[in-house]
Amino acid sequence: MGEAISLKENLFAAIDARRGDLIRLTQDLIRIPTVNPPGQNYLTICEYLAARLERSGFRAELHRAHGAPGDSDAYPRWNILARRTGASAGECVHFNSHTDVVEPGEGWTKDPFGGDLEDGKIYGRGACDMKGGLAASIIAAEAFVSVVPDFAGAIEVSGTADEESGGYGGVAFLAEKGFFSPDRVQHVIIPEPLHKDRICLGHRGGWWAEIETKGEIAHGSMPFLGDCAVRHMGALLNAFEEELFPALSMRRTEMPVVPEGARVSTLNINSVHGGQAEISRDSNALPSHCVPDSCRIVIDRRYLIEETRESVKAEIVSLLEALKHNRVNFDYAMRELNHVAPSMTDREAPVVRTVANAIDTVLGKAPDYVASPGSYDQKHIDRIGKLKNCIAYGPGLLELAHKPDEYVGVGDMIDSAKVMAISLLTLLGPEREW
Repeated sequence: MGEAISLKENLFAAIDARRGDLIRLTQDLIRIPTVNPPGQNYLTICEYLAARLERSGFRAELHRAHGAPGDSDAYPRWNILARRTGASAGECVHFNSHTDVVEPGEGWTKDPFGGDLEDGKIYGRGACDMKGGLAASIIAAEAFVSVVPDFAGAIEVSGTADEESGGYGGVAFLAEKGFFSPDRVQHVIIPEPLHKDRICLGHRGGWWAEIETKGEIAHGSMPFLGDCAVRHMGALLNAFEEELFPALSMRRTEMPVVPEGARVSTLNINSVHGGQAEISRDSNALPSHCVPDSCRIVIDRRYLIEETRESVKAEIVSLLEALKHNRVNFDYAMRELNHVAPSMTDREAPVVRTVANAIDTVLGKAPDYVASPGSYDQKHIDRIGKLKNCIAYGPGLLELAHKPDEYVGVGDMIDSAKVMAISLLTLLGPEREW
C-alpha cells in the first residue's frame, strides 16, 4: 500500500513538473490549423506527434486512409498510431484523440490559431475540442512511463482524422484494419471535452437525410403555370412544426445525456436550398424570374437509445406520404446521407470503474456519468472494432466546442492528466487490478 501511495505522489509530481511542457504542446497543436472540411495539415500534425512520441520511446506509425470519404491527394487523411510496450505481458490502454477542428467562424476576439495563454486558459480553435485532451493524454503517458518504467502491457496514443465529419477517414479506417480489435486493445479512453469530473458512457444515435420536394419551372410572373417546389417544402416544414416536433418533445431517454435539452429526441433542419443557385455576395447581378422546380433540405435527426433507425425513418416517410396523398401535385425524393447507432458502455466496465476511482483519487469526489448529445468516435470502436470497454473522458467544457474564443483551462488539463495517469497505474502498474 505504501508503494502505491508513493507511486501516486510521484506521478502527480511528474505531471506538475510538466506544466510548462503541457502548455507548449497544446499551443503547438493549436497552431497547426487542421480545419475540416477540407482536412488541412493532417500530415503536418501527425509528423509533429510522431517526432514527439518517438522521443518518449513510442514506436509511431502513420496510416493514410486511402479511399475514405474526403481522402484525396490534395487533402489526404493521415492518422498517427504510437505504441509503447512495457516490460512484461499485460493489457493495452489506448488514448484516442481526433486532430481535426471545425472552421473558426466569426466572433473571435483572439487569434483562432494563436494558442494565446491568458489567465490560465489557452485559446484557439480546437483548444477544448480536443487538442487540450490530446496533449493531456500525452503528458499522462509520458509521466507514467517515467515513474513506472517496468509497467506491464502497452500504452497507445492515436491522433485521427475527420471526427468532425464522421470519423470515416480516422477511427473507422483504423478499426476496419483491426487496430481496435479486443484482442489487441482492451481499454480505450477518448479525451473529448466532457468536463474533468465526468465520465461519458456513450452517445445518442444520428440519422441524416436529404429530402427534395419537386415542382415545375415557369415564369415568375405567371406562377400558376408552374408548380412551386418551395411551397411544397413549406407544407412539409409545417407538418414538422404541427406534428413531428411536438411528438419528439414527448420522448425522453433513460441515458444520462447532457445537457438536459438533449434528453429528448431532436430534429435540426441543417440547410434549405430552393430554386436557382444563390448569387455570390460579390456580384450585383439580379435574379431571373422563375418558379422553383426543386427544393431540398438536409435534416439531422438525433434519436434515443429507446428508438430505432427504422422507426426514425418511417416517421419521416409517413409525413411525406400523407402529404403526397392529401396535397395536389406533391412529390418528393428522400436520400439517406448517414446513420450512427446509439452507443452505451456499461457503468461496471473495467475502464469506467478505473477512471471513476481515479477521479475520486485526484478530485476527491465521485464522477458524474453522462452521455453525449452528439456522436463521437466511440461509435466506430463499438460497431466496427467490437470493443465495448470504451469511454470519453477529458478536460474542457463541452459548451465551448465549436464556439468563438474556444479555450481549455491549464488546471483542468493538469487534473485530467493526473486522472489518466492514475488510470494507467491501476491498469498497468505493479498493483494492477485488471
